[in-house]
Amino acid sequence: MPLKNIYELYKTMERENTMLSFKGVVTPDLLSSVLQIMESKLGALEKSLRTRKKVYNVLVECLQNLYHHNEDTNTNKDQDLDSLFSKSALLMIAKQDDYYEVKTGNYIDRDKAKSLEQKIIEINKLNKEELREMYKSVLNHGQLSNKGTAGLGLIDIARKSGNKLEYAFLPIDDKFSFFCLNVKIN
Repeated sequence: MPLKNIYELYKTMERENTMLSFKGVVTPDLLSSVLQIMESKLGALEKSLRTRKKVYNVLVECLQNLYHHNEDTNTNKDQDLDSLFSKSALLMIAKQDDYYEVKTGNYIDRDKAKSLEQKIIEINKLNKEELREMYKSVLNHGQLSNKGTAGLGLIDIARKSGNKLEYAFLPIDDKFSFFCLNVKIN
Protein backbone atom coordinates (compact mmCIF):
# COMPACT_ATOMS: atom_id res chain seq x y z
CA MET A 1 0.00 0.00 0.00
CA PRO A 2 1.49 3.33 -0.98
CA LEU A 3 1.97 5.61 2.03
CA LYS A 4 -0.43 8.24 0.68
CA ASN A 5 -3.19 5.61 0.84
CA ILE A 6 -2.78 5.51 4.61
CA TYR A 7 -3.73 9.18 4.77
CA GLU A 8 -6.65 8.60 2.37
CA LEU A 9 -7.88 5.82 4.65
CA TYR A 10 -7.52 8.16 7.64
CA LYS A 11 -9.51 10.91 5.89
CA THR A 12 -12.25 8.45 4.95
CA MET A 13 -12.49 7.28 8.56
CA GLU A 14 -12.63 10.89 9.75
CA ARG A 15 -15.33 11.75 7.20
CA GLU A 16 -17.36 8.71 8.31
CA ASN A 17 -16.83 9.58 12.02
CA THR A 18 -15.37 6.13 12.67
CA MET A 19 -14.89 5.53 16.39
CA LEU A 20 -13.34 2.09 16.06
CA SER A 21 -12.34 -0.09 13.15
CA PHE A 22 -11.01 -3.63 13.17
CA LYS A 23 -10.10 -6.14 10.48
CA GLY A 24 -8.90 -9.55 11.56
CA VAL A 25 -9.82 -12.73 13.32
CA VAL A 26 -12.52 -12.38 15.97
CA THR A 27 -11.40 -14.14 19.15
CA PRO A 28 -12.80 -14.17 22.70
CA ASP A 29 -9.98 -11.82 23.77
CA LEU A 30 -10.85 -9.41 20.97
CA LEU A 31 -14.51 -9.46 21.98
CA SER A 32 -13.58 -8.43 25.51
CA SER A 33 -11.17 -5.73 24.35
CA VAL A 34 -13.56 -4.16 21.84
CA LEU A 35 -16.42 -4.15 24.33
CA GLN A 36 -14.21 -2.56 26.99
CA ILE A 37 -12.97 0.12 24.56
CA MET A 38 -16.47 0.92 23.34
CA GLU A 39 -17.94 1.01 26.83
CA SER A 40 -15.35 3.63 27.71
CA LYS A 41 -15.87 5.63 24.49
CA LEU A 42 -19.65 5.55 24.80
CA GLY A 43 -19.40 6.63 28.42
CA ALA A 44 -17.41 9.67 27.34
CA LEU A 45 -19.41 10.56 24.20
CA GLU A 46 -23.02 9.62 24.82
CA LYS A 47 -25.09 11.35 27.51
CA SER A 48 -28.12 9.07 27.16
CA LEU A 49 -27.77 5.89 29.19
CA ARG A 50 -30.54 4.31 27.10
CA THR A 51 -28.65 4.97 23.84
CA ARG A 52 -25.38 3.71 25.34
CA LYS A 53 -27.09 0.47 26.35
CA LYS A 54 -28.68 0.01 22.92
CA VAL A 55 -25.38 0.58 21.10
CA TYR A 56 -23.54 -1.73 23.48
CA ASN A 57 -26.16 -4.49 23.19
CA VAL A 58 -26.18 -4.31 19.38
CA LEU A 59 -22.38 -4.39 19.38
CA VAL A 60 -22.36 -7.50 21.58
CA GLU A 61 -24.74 -9.30 19.20
CA CYS A 62 -22.80 -8.22 16.10
CA LEU A 63 -19.51 -9.39 17.60
CA GLN A 64 -21.04 -12.71 18.59
CA ASN A 65 -22.33 -13.15 15.04
CA LEU A 66 -18.84 -12.48 13.67
CA TYR A 67 -17.34 -14.89 16.18
CA HIS A 68 -19.81 -17.72 15.56
CA HIS A 69 -20.65 -17.38 11.87
CA ASN A 70 -17.56 -16.24 9.96
CA GLU A 71 -16.69 -18.89 7.38
CA ASP A 72 -13.16 -20.18 6.95
CA THR A 73 -12.43 -19.60 3.25
CA ASN A 74 -9.11 -21.45 3.33
CA THR A 75 -9.24 -24.93 1.81
CA ASN A 76 -5.59 -25.68 2.64
CA LYS A 77 -5.40 -26.08 6.43
CA ASP A 78 -1.61 -26.55 6.38
CA GLN A 79 -0.92 -22.89 5.67
CA ASP A 80 -1.27 -21.12 9.02
CA LEU A 81 -0.95 -17.57 7.68
CA ASP A 82 -3.52 -18.19 4.95
CA SER A 83 -5.83 -19.79 7.49
CA LEU A 84 -5.48 -16.76 9.77
CA PHE A 85 -6.48 -14.32 7.03
CA SER A 86 -9.21 -16.58 5.66
CA LYS A 87 -11.18 -16.16 8.91
CA SER A 88 -10.75 -12.40 8.83
CA ALA A 89 -13.79 -10.21 9.51
CA LEU A 90 -14.50 -6.49 9.59
CA LEU A 91 -16.05 -4.35 12.33
CA MET A 92 -16.57 -0.58 12.27
CA ILE A 93 -18.43 1.65 14.69
CA ALA A 94 -19.28 5.22 13.73
CA LYS A 95 -21.08 8.12 15.39
CA GLN A 96 -23.20 10.31 13.16
CA ASP A 97 -25.09 13.41 14.30
CA ASP A 98 -28.20 11.63 15.56
CA TYR A 99 -27.35 7.93 15.41
CA TYR A 100 -24.61 5.33 15.69
CA GLU A 101 -23.71 2.71 13.11
CA VAL A 102 -22.28 -0.74 13.68
CA LYS A 103 -20.96 -2.18 10.43
CA THR A 104 -19.73 -5.73 10.04
CA GLY A 105 -18.44 -7.83 7.21
CA ASN A 106 -17.62 -11.51 7.07
CA TYR A 107 -17.36 -14.42 4.68
CA ILE A 108 -20.34 -16.73 4.37
CA ASP A 109 -21.00 -19.87 2.39
CA ARG A 110 -23.17 -18.90 -0.59
CA ASP A 111 -25.71 -21.60 0.25
CA LYS A 112 -26.07 -20.24 3.79
CA ALA A 113 -26.36 -16.69 2.43
CA LYS A 114 -29.68 -17.50 0.78
CA SER A 115 -31.34 -18.65 3.99
CA LEU A 116 -29.78 -15.76 5.95
CA GLU A 117 -31.17 -13.28 3.46
CA GLN A 118 -34.64 -14.80 3.79
CA LYS A 119 -34.38 -14.49 7.58
CA ILE A 120 -33.36 -10.82 7.32
CA ILE A 121 -36.18 -10.08 4.87
CA GLU A 122 -38.63 -11.68 7.32
CA ILE A 123 -37.18 -9.70 10.26
CA ASN A 124 -37.31 -6.42 8.32
CA LYS A 125 -41.03 -6.89 7.60
CA LEU A 126 -41.92 -6.93 11.29
CA ASN A 127 -42.87 -4.05 13.56
CA LYS A 128 -41.64 -3.68 17.15
CA GLU A 129 -44.37 -5.85 18.70
CA GLU A 130 -44.05 -8.56 16.03
CA LEU A 131 -40.27 -8.66 16.60
CA ARG A 132 -40.87 -9.14 20.31
CA GLU A 133 -43.25 -12.02 19.60
CA MET A 134 -40.81 -13.60 17.14
CA TYR A 135 -38.02 -13.30 19.70
CA LYS A 136 -40.13 -15.02 22.38
CA SER A 137 -41.20 -17.74 19.96
CA VAL A 138 -37.63 -18.55 18.89
CA LEU A 139 -36.48 -18.38 22.50
CA ASN A 140 -39.18 -20.85 23.59
CA HIS A 141 -39.18 -23.15 20.56
CA GLY A 142 -35.86 -22.59 18.79
CA GLN A 143 -33.29 -25.29 18.49
CA LEU A 144 -29.60 -24.75 19.01
CA SER A 145 -27.43 -24.95 15.92
CA ASN A 146 -24.22 -26.96 15.82
CA LYS A 147 -22.44 -23.71 16.79
CA GLY A 148 -24.56 -23.36 19.94
CA THR A 149 -26.72 -20.49 18.69
CA ALA A 150 -30.50 -20.33 18.46
CA GLY A 151 -30.85 -17.67 15.76
CA LEU A 152 -31.83 -14.88 18.12
CA GLY A 153 -28.98 -12.51 17.27
CA LEU A 154 -30.43 -10.73 14.24
CA ILE A 155 -33.86 -10.54 15.81
CA ASP A 156 -32.34 -8.97 18.91
CA ILE A 157 -30.27 -6.56 16.81
CA ALA A 158 -33.41 -5.38 15.01
CA ARG A 159 -35.28 -5.06 18.31
CA LYS A 160 -32.54 -3.13 20.09
CA SER A 161 -31.67 -0.84 17.17
CA GLY A 162 -35.30 0.00 16.36
CA ASN A 163 -34.34 0.13 12.66
CA LYS A 164 -34.40 -2.15 9.65
CA LEU A 165 -31.25 -4.15 9.00
CA GLU A 166 -29.26 -2.92 6.00
CA TYR A 167 -27.33 -5.71 4.30
CA ALA A 168 -25.65 -6.96 1.15
CA PHE A 169 -24.13 -10.21 -0.02
CA LEU A 170 -21.18 -9.63 -2.33
CA PRO A 171 -20.19 -12.70 -4.40
CA ILE A 172 -16.53 -13.65 -3.91
CA ASP A 173 -16.32 -16.91 -5.84
CA ASP A 174 -18.50 -19.94 -6.53
CA LYS A 175 -18.44 -20.99 -2.87
CA PHE A 176 -18.36 -17.77 -0.78
CA SER A 177 -19.98 -14.38 -0.48
CA PHE A 178 -19.03 -11.47 1.75
CA PHE A 179 -21.90 -10.53 4.06
CA CYS A 180 -22.12 -6.81 4.89
CA LEU A 181 -24.40 -5.63 7.68
CA ASN A 182 -25.07 -2.04 8.72
CA VAL A 183 -27.10 -1.41 11.86
CA LYS A 184 -28.26 2.11 12.71
CA ILE A 185 -29.01 2.87 16.35
CA ASN A 186 -30.73 6.04 17.53
